[in-house]
Amino acid sequence: MSQKIRDFVPMSCELLAFGEPTHKEPGFAAIRNELFGQLVESGFRSIALETDRVAALTVDEFVRGGEGTLDEVMRTGFSHDFGELAGNRELVAWLRDHNTGRPPAEQVGFHGFDGAMETMSAPSPRPYLEYARDYLGLDLDISGPAGSDERWNRTEAVLDPEVSPGLTREAEQLRVLADDMLTALYTRAPERVAATSPAEWRRAEINLTTGLGLLRYHRQAAQPAADEVRWNSLAATRDALMAQNLLDIRSVEARRGPTLVHSHNLHLRRSSSIMRMGPLELVWSGAGAIVAALLGEHYRVILGSLGRSDGLDLGEPAPGTYESALQNRIGTWSLIASADVEPGRTRTDITREQGYFPLDPDTVADADTILHLSVGRAPTSVS
Repeated sequence: MSQKIRDFVPMSCELLAFGEPTHKEPGFAAIRNELFGQLVESGFRSIALETDRVAALTVDEFVRGGEGTLDEVMRTGFSHDFGELAGNRELVAWLRDHNTGRPPAEQVGFHGFDGAMETMSAPSPRPYLEYARDYLGLDLDISGPAGSDERWNRTEAVLDPEVSPGLTREAEQLRVLADDMLTALYTRAPERVAATSPAEWRRAEINLTTGLGLLRYHRQAAQPAADEVRWNSLAATRDALMAQNLLDIRSVEARRGPTLVHSHNLHLRRSSSIMRMGPLELVWSGAGAIVAALLGEHYRVILGSLGRSDGLDLGEPAPGTYESALQNRIGTWSLIASADVEPGRTRTDITREQGYFPLDPDTVADADTILHLSVGRAPTSVS
């Protein structure tokens, strides 16, 4: 056991996953920040969070010395309300300070690897497709077939396949336009990069792939299938976009150094992700499973575990559970090789509101390392 992350990261690692078992316990973000500082000293040059990739471009510009204020960046550079979390604010401030005065090759980059979709909603692809259209200087009508943003944004568009616009003739028209623009973006790359910059070309590509990802997500939402099949497809479609983004981020960062990716355990584990949603049990290949299959030993996984959190009303784990055994060995928090975790049973004192996914045999087996936080703290938000 150790609090030194380098003890658990082999030289072959290019993408290090750091998972948390619930988004509602801020202790994991605080530990992430501490461990990332250690990783930067060891050569890591980027971090990717579970937030909208397009919005995160604003954060990356800021931490590399761009204009704006920390308040503005936290408000506009994150999706899923993650800009309100104190741990993320502390990370962005640290990155800005760390990068000041350093040459670009030594600066630490910030990425999002998610789309803007939530479980129950997803935005319109319109602004993403229009950004790419304008970059290419094309005369294409995007707003016409897209219609009002509200028809895509509303919760009913995901919950009710009959309300979703994802299988309409207009949605198909947008998919064709987006695919044609992606081809044009690559065939015209020499011309557009010379006229703008590699960074501007990549921004257009990120907007376009995000728009395509949203169109795929809405298409799945519109499928007239049984609830379990449809929700499995939605989860799989979102994680496929996450995996695509992570692989693209690695292609950008490969020559600069490894990347730390922080997300929920569900998205980062090597085997199938499993989640109960009401009476449904969803099982799909998460981003971690996809990336692990493609990167092999270059992908390493740390998954989070929580003992007690007063802020979540999560009490001490019952004897015989994985978390109880770790509580007996760890005073505050520590990293421990998964092979050294004692066998146990899955704790059952969990409520849906806590959002906590306890350790089980598959989760432990999926990980190279477990990070156990013995006592959490109440969730906090930026005021």
